[in-house]
Amino acid sequence: MSEKLVLVLNCGSSSLKFAVIDAVSGDDHISGLAECFGLEDSRIKWKVNGAKNEAKLGAFTAHREAVEYIVNNILADQPELAAQIQAIGHRIVHGGEKYSRSVIINEDVISGIEDCASLAPLHNPAHLIGIRAAIASFPSLPQVAVFDTAFHQTMPEHAYIYALPYKLYREHGIRRYGMHGTSHLFVSREAAKVLNQEVADTNVIVAHLGNGASVTAVKGGKSVDTSMGLTPLEGLVMGTRCGDMDPSIIYHLVNQLGYTIDEVNNLLNKQSGLLGISELTNDCRGIEDGYKDGHKGATLALEIFCYRLAKYIASYTVPLGRLDAVVFTGGIGENSDIIRAKVLEMLAIFNFNVNEEKNLAARFGKDGVITEEGSTVAMVIPTNEEWVIAEDAIKLIKA
Repeated sequence: MSEKLVLVLNCGSSSLKFAVIDAVSGDDHISGLAECFGLEDSRIKWKVNGAKNEAKLGAFTAHREAVEYIVNNILADQPELAAQIQAIGHRIVHGGEKYSRSVIINEDVISGIEDCASLAPLHNPAHLIGIRAAIASFPSLPQVAVFDTAFHQTMPEHAYIYALPYKLYREHGIRRYGMHGTSHLFVSREAAKVLNQEVADTNVIVAHLGNGASVTAVKGGKSVDTSMGLTPLEGLVMGTRCGDMDPSIIYHLVNQLGYTIDEVNNLLNKQSGLLGISELTNDCRGIEDGYKDGHKGATLALEIFCYRLAKYIASYTVPLGRLDAVVFTGGIGENSDIIRAKVLEMLAIFNFNVNEEKNLAARFGKDGVITEEGSTVAMVIPTNEEWVIAEDAIKLIKA
């Protein structure tokens, strides 16, 4: 009987990813996604030891009902496995400065997550719903919060302070926090193994590229700079987020073009990025298809995405001093040989020489170094945030 199984819950604004993970091996016995909450086509898909299943949930389904379905249907069909679950691990996007490590959830922690809700309004409220649903369904099991922002709490002050009046930080906590911390932690740790180096002696730049995207400079196992800021809007071009821009554009939109603040917020977060530039799609696969077909908007979106990413990677050699490798991860980073090749070509000054065959091979769950022998190393490592969450949960409850 295993004492290392953790049910990991990752609640989004209208979805819930879940998995039963072995914290030692990283193997997932169950994994799935409940999505489209509140819509007629709300559904849940899951795999048990590789076997695929799917069911409709109904238009009134939300996070609590999804958790109840997981308990009453999926786990109920696997009683021996369910009996081995030792803890529930929750991915929490924003922990502010209060949480620099994972914690066992109590009422004070719930209040702390609520206090950070304004910094991640699409995520933290959903996480709280998931926490309460999990407590109701698993009252006897410890609940653990693992924060995306925690890994970045090692950034030096000169990296996270904005050039605003300092009292805004002192009195209101306005600073850069960063996201995707569990992914950057896992991938940088795995990169040290590939390089056959100790984590403490390894300097890498990790590009977590998905619909949300961020880059982190990891020096000796610690985050020293990252591209996302107070919220997930700052930094790279993303699926629907604009990333870096002149803040005065907001005032121009409001004062000259008549936008409301809510319309601006929606524009920057949900109508920009790859979708806004291409006027085609926010899905990188569709962007690449358009690029291959000569679609002007898709081509421009791809070029801007790669250019912005290359600039960030180049700039993050500054805090590292020495670059051991660039690591690509996330849905785009793990699968887009086109984007990886373009970005590394733009970084030719750093002596990257892509091996086309290796780059093509490192897709669809496959990892590996994608550069030639003797060039600066670039590699692909599939992320596993759920494993990090499971590891932290077991460590905390066994401490």
